[in-house]
Amino acid sequence: MLNRHSLDPEQRTLYGANLQPPAGYVFDTAVATTFSLDFETALAVPVSLALFAAENRDDILTHPLALLEGAERIAGRLLVFTDAGHIQAHTRPHSRLCSLLERIIVEVAAPNGGAFHPKIWALRFKPLRADESTRIRLLVLSRNLTRDRSWDIALTLDGVVAKRPLALNRPLADLIRRLPDLATAGLPNGARNLTEELAEDVRHTDWDLPELFQSVAFAVNGLGGKQWRPEPCARLGVISPFCDDKALSMLADLAGAEKPVLIGRSDELALVPGATLARFGRVAVLDEMAATEDGEETDTTALQGLHAKAFIAELGWDTAITVGSGNATRPALLSGSNVEVFATLTGKRSRVGSIEEILGDKGFGRLTRPFVPDELVAVDTALRAAEARLDAARRDICRSSLKLHCERTQSADDGCLLWRVWLIPSAPLPLLGIGGLRAWPITRGEGHGKDALETLLLGQPVDLGAMPLIDLTRFVAFHLTDKDGEVSILFSTGLVLEGLPSERYAAILRWVIDSKDAFFRYLRLLLSELGDPFAAALAAQEGSGHGAWRMADDAPLLEDMVRAFCRGGDQLRAIERLITRLETIEPSEADPIPAEFRTLWDTFRIALEAQGSAHAE
Repeated sequence: MLNRHSLDPEQRTLYGANLQPPAGYVFDTAVATTFSLDFETALAVPVSLALFAAENRDDILTHPLALLEGAERIAGRLLVFTDAGHIQAHTRPHSRLCSLLERIIVEVAAPNGGAFHPKIWALRFKPLRADESTRIRLLVLSRNLTRDRSWDIALTLDGVVAKRPLALNRPLADLIRRLPDLATAGLPNGARNLTEELAEDVRHTDWDLPELFQSVAFAVNGLGGKQWRPEPCARLGVISPFCDDKALSMLADLAGAEKPVLIGRSDELALVPGATLARFGRVAVLDEMAATEDGEETDTTALQGLHAKAFIAELGWDTAITVGSGNATRPALLSGSNVEVFATLTGKRSRVGSIEEILGDKGFGRLTRPFVPDELVAVDTALRAAEARLDAARRDICRSSLKLHCERTQSADDGCLLWRVWLIPSAPLPLLGIGGLRAWPITRGEGHGKDALETLLLGQPVDLGAMPLIDLTRFVAFHLTDKDGEVSILFSTGLVLEGLPSERYAAILRWVIDSKDAFFRYLRLLLSELGDPFAAALAAQEGSGHGAWRMADDAPLLEDMVRAFCRGGDQLRAIERLITRLETIEPSEADPIPAEFRTLWDTFRIALEAQGSAHAE
């Protein structure tokens, strides 16, 4: 990603494209970390990994069958670790498909009380040819798994799993290995084995370095050991959207030849004493035109502007560029309270570029303008205090061992079977300075929210209401309002859910596959081969399976089934599992499986049983 024009804003990469396997390989396993995420973006990830890529996330979200099959194929092979309490929520009901993420998302907490802040991907790809080696891809990002439209930085490294472990990979491997220990509300089955195996492969990976660079090094802060920070150097450049006085003072002391360059955000720089900023040779912010990506559609809920983090140091004849999650703040660089990841690429300055070339007018600096200290109104200290109270209450909720419990009940109106859900605290919650608290399952929306403040302060269960089986989820949205009533936050967190009936997943399946057309399109998805994104994308299209089962019109589907049988029948066994799940339909529900197909399937079922018996002998 980096060359002589390192960090040049004209060099851009798509998030989804970085998740695609290299030619001749298929996705096998991945672990991701992020500070925050939103459900829709997380739902699109399994589709990108297992089925097909799309130009943007919204294209993928229009294909519920693809979302279902993507989650099914990826189950047990993908884990996303995120900071507890930083899953974004909406007041409207979320898709019921979000419950499929219960097997993927793991909320964690930094062991030293700060933020769990790293944003990395470690992906393992298996070769299609037996004589090729397993490959690992590492993404070190400043971007969260959200729909933000901010300026971020991404480093992509590919490598081959070697026979011997490499010392430089130890920080990354140790981080991945420790992730399950940081979980706040349980782990999906197999999570420890998955992280342990992937950590071991990362430990053995020999990376292909980007052109122009001679070495790479990794560091993790917040998990013990020495804290990473930039080394003393001749010149230093810092890109950091968030900053504070102590960290900037430390950084200003590092550059020996001349004052450092600092690029930040106006609202954060306004909080730093002028004397500290005066120790930097140039202090700049992102120009407003660049911050809003002039001409692009804006989203008021998405983060915009500068979000990239980089530390650029001139050391002798070399230039070292460090990217990752850490800002120029005390929790990230000094105290060790945040968990952060850094990757440093080093190369000859004559090839990589100097700080002036990278951050000057011909580089990233052309997107910036000088920071004017008095360009913002005075900081509202009351607002900052209210935000701090709300953040403390969020932590109380996410780290208090809250649980959900559901039990079967009946509707008083029509006698339909429902499930009543209770929010159960283990002890009274402090929730200091909070004036209001409403909670609801994310599948229900704010209209079904319940006032929960007084009950949780007393340590008593909260009745979240009765709901259909399909709406049961362990993700709960919380809306907190400060005691002054002027500031609020909305977030979601996943809780342990007791009493969840085993047929909940089948109910979601039937909700998505609600017609014969949907059934046939889902069959085509099941029959599309791993590594054939075109076939998967075609299968997911609306109307590709239109019409009832007719042998003449659907001959390609029959051919695909015969071909799948000849290859060993794994895809047909997936169809068998699908049909078994759909057979448990309620009497009032229409059967999405045509009778003619059931007759045909009986033939394949007999053949599969015979094939299995032959293999067993």
